[in-house]
Amino acid sequence: MKLRFLILLILFGSFSVSCRESIDPDALKVYDGPINSATNIFLVQSDSAIVRSEITAAKQLEFLDGNIEFPEGIEIKFYTKEGQLETTMRADRGYFIQSENLYRGEGDVQIQNLLKDQKLQTEEIFWDQPRKKIYTDKFVTIQERQTLFNGTGMEADDSFSEYTLKQVRDSRTLLPGEGI
Repeated sequence: MKLRFLILLILFGSFSVSCRESIDPDALKVYDGPINSATNIFLVQSDSAIVRSEITAAKQLEFLDGNIEFPEGIEIKFYTKEGQLETTMRADRGYFIQSENLYRGEGDVQIQNLLKDQKLQTEEIFWDQPRKKIYTDKFVTIQERQTLFNGTGMEADDSFSEYTLKQVRDSRTLLPGEGI
C-alpha cells in the first residue's frame, strides 16, 4: 500500500513538473515607462494673483517616481513682480527630476532676457526653482547687447538678469547682422 502511494506521488509530481508552462523572463519585468501622458501642456505659477512663470510643452510624460519628461521641447516664461514678461527659456527636450525638484533642458537651449537685451545659448541648462537659479557646466555663448562672450559654465538668477560666466574663453564686439 505504501509502495503504491509512493509510486503515485512520484508520478503525480513528475506530471506536474513536466506540464508546467515555461515563463518568459521579460514578462516578469516591472514596467518603468510613463504612467500618464498629456499634450499641449500649459502650467501657470502665480503669486498674489500675479503670474510669475508659465511652462508650455507639446507633450508631457509622467513616471511613477514623479519625474516628468517633455520629449518634444519645453518653453518657460518668467515675469517681473509687476507681471511684465522678462525672460524666456527654450529647450529641445525637458525633464523635471522630482527627487531634486529640478528642471533640466537639453539640446538647443536658448534663454533671452527681453528687458536687458541678453541672450544665452548652450546645450544643457538646469533650473532650480526653489532657489530661483539657472546654471550649467557646459559651453555657453552669451550675447549682451553688441558683445559676445564665450565660456564654460554659468550661473544666474532665473530671470537671467544677473549672471556669472565661468572659465571665460573670449569676448568680442559683434559685427552688424551678427548675433545668436
